[in-house]
Amino acid sequence: MSFLCINQKYISMEFEFLPLALVLFATLFQGSFGLGMKFMAPLKWEAWWLVHSLFAMIILPTAWALIVVPDLFHSIAQAPLDIKILAMIFGAVWGIGGIMFGKSVPYIGMSLTYGIVLGLCAAAGSLIPYFMKDDPNAAALPYVLGGVIVMVIGVALTAYAGILRDKQSKQEEGKKINLKAGLIIAVLSGFFSAFLGIGFDAGFAEGSGIGYFAQEAGATARNSSLAIWVVVLWGAFILNAIYAVFLLFKNKSWNSFNEAKSGKAYMWSIVAALCWFGALGVYGQGATLMGNMGSVIGWPILMGGGLIVSNVWAYFNKEWTGAKKPFGWLMFGVVVICIGMIVIGYSNTVG
Repeated sequence: MSFLCINQKYISMEFEFLPLALVLFATLFQGSFGLGMKFMAPLKWEAWWLVHSLFAMIILPTAWALIVVPDLFHSIAQAPLDIKILAMIFGAVWGIGGIMFGKSVPYIGMSLTYGIVLGLCAAAGSLIPYFMKDDPNAAALPYVLGGVIVMVIGVALTAYAGILRDKQSKQEEGKKINLKAGLIIAVLSGFFSAFLGIGFDAGFAEGSGIGYFAQEAGATARNSSLAIWVVVLWGAFILNAIYAVFLLFKNKSWNSFNEAKSGKAYMWSIVAALCWFGALGVYGQGATLMGNMGSVIGWPILMGGGLIVSNVWAYFNKEWTGAKKPFGWLMFGVVVICIGMIVIGYSNTVG
């Protein structure tokens, strides 16, 4: 009897840990998808991005959802039209943020852009859904706020490390940066980018959300999240596709699809898509299992963890070689981000 009780307690603890474990696992994909963007040549950006968007936002989400959600499209059709439209609009707003991210990088560099965007995205993507809920966990709010603030400080420290590194490299190359324009675009990008997580949260509406009808059709709770992503990412894809096609016409770069020796670029566009939606798909499962506060808690952890993983890849790619002082600031920022993630994760145990 005592063995049975111990075993049940172990299973309970394992299940409680599973949601956080899934979100943490998703950070590996979140921080890795950008690697594929290093291998766009000889394709033009707009050609590479259109292929990437098609796989990341349409093909992969739909294929995964069809496997785990019985009668997927009927489940989606059952959800109220206003919820589906809202989820798609939020997905489209994220698309604006993604486009602005790409515009900010040439002005202020990848490190600073990444730091600002992820910091604001983590904060807005956590706090906006919290205050949109009908019955938020009031006891968790101080921990959520405190954790988000700590994480934003950590992201700011990593961004500062990136500034020092980029400044050092720019001086060596004799280049200048347009800080004002880049900062404005990056701040807007960070805010708009948060709407991907907000759109996912909108599909959660209890008793009437997309996830609810997916469960009614026989999907498990965590797999029902895949039905939500199908709808949200339709909005994201439409905007990204329109922008890519616009650039294809503007730059007269349709012939880029026929470039010789472009097989590697196509492969990396698909690999990047696998990582990108792998992050959202696994995160969605973990956030769903966390319950009502799942998106509030999981989203900033996904963003902060993704930043850490991306900098690990940058280190192995020797992007921090010869930048001892900036790398020290980077490590300090990573430690602070980890502390913030722990505080936010703890918020799900109170109340």
